[in-house]
Amino acid sequence: MEHEVLWRVGVFLGVLGALAGLERLAPRRPMVQPKPRRWTANLGLVLIDVAVVRALAFALPILAVAAAVDAGQLGWGLFNALDWPAWIEVLLAVLILDLAVWAQHLVTHKVPLFWRFHRVHHADRDFDVTTALRFHPVEIAGSAGLKVGLVYLLGPSALAVLLFEILLNATAMFNHANLRLPGWLDRVVRLLLVTPDMHRVHHSVHRAEHDSNYGFALSLWDRIFGTYVPEPKAGQDGMTVGLEWQDDRTMRLGWMLGLPFFRR
Repeated sequence: MEHEVLWRVGVFLGVLGALAGLERLAPRRPMVQPKPRRWTANLGLVLIDVAVVRALAFALPILAVAAAVDAGQLGWGLFNALDWPAWIEVLLAVLILDLAVWAQHLVTHKVPLFWRFHRVHHADRDFDVTTALRFHPVEIAGSAGLKVGLVYLLGPSALAVLLFEILLNATAMFNHANLRLPGWLDRVVRLLLVTPDMHRVHHSVHRAEHDSNYGFALSLWDRIFGTYVPEPKAGQDGMTVGLEWQDDRTMRLGWMLGLPFFRR
C-alpha cells in the first residue's frame, strides 16, 4: 500500500512524542528506575523487533498490510467473497482483529511456553509509554504471523488493516502511558477504549490482577468475557508494577532477550 510505512512511522513518532510530553506534565506514579536506562533498553528492543519482522518479510508476507493486498489479488478470505459496503468491512475487520489480539494476549498468559516470552513485557518495573513497545522479538514474530494468517482468512482491505494497525499501536502506547487522567474522563473513555488506569491493573505483581484486562484497544472484550477488573486492590498509587522476582536487571537489553530461557 502506497505510503504505508510513512503513515505508520509518522503516527508512531507523533503519539510517542505527545504521550512522553504528557507524562512529564501529568504523571500518574513516580518512576522507580532511571528513565534513561529504561528507555534505552526498551527502545533498543523495538529496533530489534522491527529488524526481525522486516527480515522475515523478505521470505514471507509477514506484514499484515502486505498480506491484505496479496489476499485481495488472490481473492482469498471472507470479505473478498462478499459484496458488502466498504465501511462495514472496515468496521468488522477492526472488531475481529482486535478480538483476536485480545484472545492471543490471554493465551500468552495461560500457556507456559508463551508466557516465558511474554513476561519480558511484564518484567518492566515501571509503567510508561515505552512499556507498550517492550516485547521479545520471538513474541513479535509469532504475533505478526498469526495476524497474517487471520488476514488471509478474512480478506479485509489493505486500508482496513492499516487503520487497525495504527489504532492498535496508538492505543497500546496510550494505555501504557504514565498519565493521570481526571476520574470522570477515565470513566468515560474506558467505556470504549482501554485507559492507562485500566491497563495498569494488568501489570500488577499479583497473579489475579495481571490475569485480567487483556485488551489493548477496545475495552469491551474484557467486560464481555468476564476478565475486567476496574481497580487494583492496593489502589493505583499503592500497587506494585512488574513481577515478584524481578530486580534492576530488567533495564538490560541482553537480559530481556535472554529472559525466556531463564528458569523462573
